Amino acid sequence: MSIHKLTPFYYQQPDVAKVAQSLLGMVLCTRIDKQPLTSGIITETEAYCGRGDKASHANEGLCTARTETMYRAGGIGYIYLCYGIHHLFNVVTNKKDRPDAVLIRALKPLDGTRTMLKRRDAEAVTPALTSGPGRLTQAMAVTTELDGIDLTGNTVWIEDRGIGLPEDQITATPRIGVDYAGADAQRPWRFYQSGSRWISSK
Repeated sequence: MSIHKLTPFYYQQPDVAKVAQSLLGMVLCTRIDKQPLTSGIITETEAYCGRGDKASHANEGLCTARTETMYRAGGIGYIYLCYGIHHLFNVVTNKKDRPDAVLIRALKPLDGTRTMLKRRDAEAVTPALTSGPGRLTQAMAVTTELDGIDLTGNTVWIEDRGIGLPEDQITATPRIGVDYAGADAQRPWRFYQSGSRWISSK
């Protein structure tokens, strides 16, 4: 089996919804502060477009100290704090000044589960460990201190391990928690592995 890191060419594709779907089955990896490698298969994503999408932090050119990261070239992490508690990890996509991003919502743990359990103060590897965007970042030790990190480096990266999901194994629904976006909240831009236990709850 061939394993390789995703490249800037992959991240800089123009269709954020297609990237969000194709990330399902890819493997998110972290190696933080000399701790063991931790990884998990991406099982759930959400797409956000910086143009004509009121659910996006960068909709129609909105650029703040927080969202500036989204305007860089795809292939970096956009990590922000939600409700002052949860660190949420997004993959920046598209070209520079085309602020698109994919929120990683759930993982199925692979490597380093003992380390993940310790970080989450959990006793068993169950969906509660990494199903949900705040849970998975805690398990993977991803925080806002890593905002803007290069995803082709050796701290946080995504691998293609040949797992991939065909379209008939992917379910699309409206995104979660974006009712403020009006009609845009109904876009079917949440994608997850059909039938998987490793999916976040609403």
